[in-house]
Amino acid sequence: MNTNNIAVRNPIDVRIILSALWAARMLSGLQGDVVRFMQPGMLEEMIAGTTAVTVTNELILVMSMIMSVPIFMSVLSLTLKEKANRLTNLSVGIFFVAFDFVFLCLTIFVWSFSATETFWAITYLVLTSLVVWFAWRLPKKDA
Repeated sequence: MNTNNIAVRNPIDVRIILSALWAARMLSGLQGDVVRFMQPGMLEEMIAGTTAVTVTNELILVMSMIMSVPIFMSVLSLTLKEKANRLTNLSVGIFFVAFDFVFLCLTIFVWSFSATETFWAITYLVLTSLVVWFAWRLPKKDA
């Protein structure tokens, strides 16, 4: 009989962690947008076209494409083979770390400072940095 009371923990598959991180990144982006629209005057500024960034149909399309990537990555993280999964999560994750870092810098240094925007920018950056960290830990070879 084993008298050691330390529970044996089954490690969570890194693919599940990656999928959850991408889903969390997507949901935090959506929540950040919801909070942004709750700020007084934001909707009026968007309608009037007086926001810091002019909203055009092209911008909406590009942002839609960028924001759909975490949705696809949450599925791909569970379905790709190990080598492709590692490479895809690393490359897309690094792109999003850079994208989120630029957003954080714009939030702090260029646009008028907002604690809420800074919070969400840091949240995005932490989640995508964790994607890169966990993707780096994935095995390098296919099983």
